Amino acid sequence: MNTDFIIGLAGQAVFIALKVSAPMLLLGLVVGLIISVFQATTQIQEQTLAFVPKIVAVLLALLLFGPWILTSLIDFTFSILDNLYKYIG
Repeated sequence: MNTDFIIGLAGQAVFIALKVSAPMLLLGLVVGLIISVFQATTQIQEQTLAFVPKIVAVLLALLLFGPWILTSLIDFTFSILDNLYKYIG
């Protein structure tokens, strides 16, 4: 294993982390923006009103995208272990 391999592996790890977290972050961002517009138009300044819908949206995104996230992480882990096996063997 040389430094180029390690840097490439770190880059892949960062990319997979961003790819896996993107659906939950984007859905939370959209719901937060909608709630903020609703609060601004109705002049309701309740702090808890912003948190509950975002938590529910992130949990729904996790349920919806969970199998895809798990498959992506398993594929990445398999590629790491396969490269390790090729290096050792």
